[in-house]
Amino acid sequence: MSAPVPVSAVVDLDVAGPTINPHVYGHFAEHLGRCIYEGFYVGEDSDIPNEGGIRLDVVEALKALDIPNLRWPGGCFADEYHWMNGIGPKQDRPRMVNTHWGDVEENNHFGTHEFMALCELLGTEPYVSGNVGSGTVREMSEWVEYLTRRGDSPMARLRKENGREEPWKVKFWGIGNEAWGCGGNMTAEQFAEQARTFATYCRDQDDNRLYRIAAGASDDDYGWTEALMKTVSGLGGKGVEERHGHAPIQAVSFHYYTWTGPTWDQKGSATQFGTDDYYRTMLKAQGMERVLGGHARVMDAYDPDKRIGLVCDEWGTWFDVEPGTNPGFLYQQNTLRDALVASLHFDVFHRFADRLVMTNIAQTVNVLQAVVLTDGADLVLTPTYHVFRMNRRHQGAASLAVHLREDAPARDVDGEQLRTFSASASVRDDVALLSLTNLDAEAPVTLTVDLRGRTVGEPTGEVLTAADLTAHNVPGQATAVEPRALDGVRVEGSTLTVELPPHSFATVQLPLVG
Repeated sequence: MSAPVPVSAVVDLDVAGPTINPHVYGHFAEHLGRCIYEGFYVGEDSDIPNEGGIRLDVVEALKALDIPNLRWPGGCFADEYHWMNGIGPKQDRPRMVNTHWGDVEENNHFGTHEFMALCELLGTEPYVSGNVGSGTVREMSEWVEYLTRRGDSPMARLRKENGREEPWKVKFWGIGNEAWGCGGNMTAEQFAEQARTFATYCRDQDDNRLYRIAAGASDDDYGWTEALMKTVSGLGGKGVEERHGHAPIQAVSFHYYTWTGPTWDQKGSATQFGTDDYYRTMLKAQGMERVLGGHARVMDAYDPDKRIGLVCDEWGTWFDVEPGTNPGFLYQQNTLRDALVASLHFDVFHRFADRLVMTNIAQTVNVLQAVVLTDGADLVLTPTYHVFRMNRRHQGAASLAVHLREDAPARDVDGEQLRTFSASASVRDDVALLSLTNLDAEAPVTLTVDLRGRTVGEPTGEVLTAADLTAHNVPGQATAVEPRALDGVRVEGSTLTVELPPHSFATVQLPLVG
């Protein structure tokens, strides 16, 4: 092991910044591979404990994360999904072909009622992604009515006939998905006009107030965001609300994935990689700050008061599928490397708390950077799962700036600078939480933090690391990567000292006593 790298920082505990929206810790469930079927849903006849077909061990694992929202049914699948095929008696629901993901048959047994039941079991808010690509304005409008309207309207009556008397609360509504690609191959200007029309007919029903999210850019396509902002930023004013009862668009989104292979078809192995590939992955993950900041600056030009939110409703690592699995199912293992990508992303998200209102990891179960993996009756918590759990106190907390000294470590990766230490902090209920990531594969870090403005009590910490960057959890070895108590955390006067192992993520809780 290399000698410890010194890092110093300042945190003003009495200078609270913008609140970290709990929805920054959102999730994503698409009809893709084994995410829905075998992941969330096993059917009522399964020997695996379930409620209405919904797998209960997955529910219990996710409840421990306090997940704030769940996006469904896609993804690319959303823009070929027609919701009326997923309601009513299961034996009467027509089948369809999932052309995007494996060209497999979809039996529609998991539909609107099943998704809403899942959200109720999880205690989370639904985020429904509507079909703009192959759907109609009427179809989306009627889905909103079906879900959220009381009384005796046509769609409310149909919902009652299907066994649900009371409407649901459904705040978050996605207007399309990746309209530049699988969601319609549109130009930004074409989609902006479509989004305005679709959003207008997604009406607030009774006391249910929608938060409409227009599908946005891929990576750093700032031109797409600008085209959307030109169209939607002038529609949220008082005049429109007075005339129509709602502003058509409340947020715009973008997607950002981390992958490092030479081509899109060769993204590299999720488990077989060396140190160079590891650092390239971290450099790509660090790019989230540049991309998120770029979209935020475009939005600031059109919306300086930040009335319109920014959403990253797909993020995470994307590697080659595991050998022997269906290429269209996007099943990949999840190592310590993935966990550090997640911790790095959350630090960025916390720094943009003034503009960023939601993110959704892709995806929750059995797909891409999953937090839970299932194999028959077995369930495994991935390293990424533990980052979500360790960070959960940031949800709804006031962000705190972490001012790193000029000596913050970095290394050259393919001609670019990778910062090998990252941190963020927040305060809620007189407890400060520091999240700390040491990306250096070999050297530990000795961190000293000058804590200003408040007196702190005895600190406690957890650390997530492993002997090898490729370490991951599998049935029978489900604890190969899991948190443990962090030794070497102490406060002397107003100085916090933390010893961080190489390639590790840690959280430190500080009770504020004065």
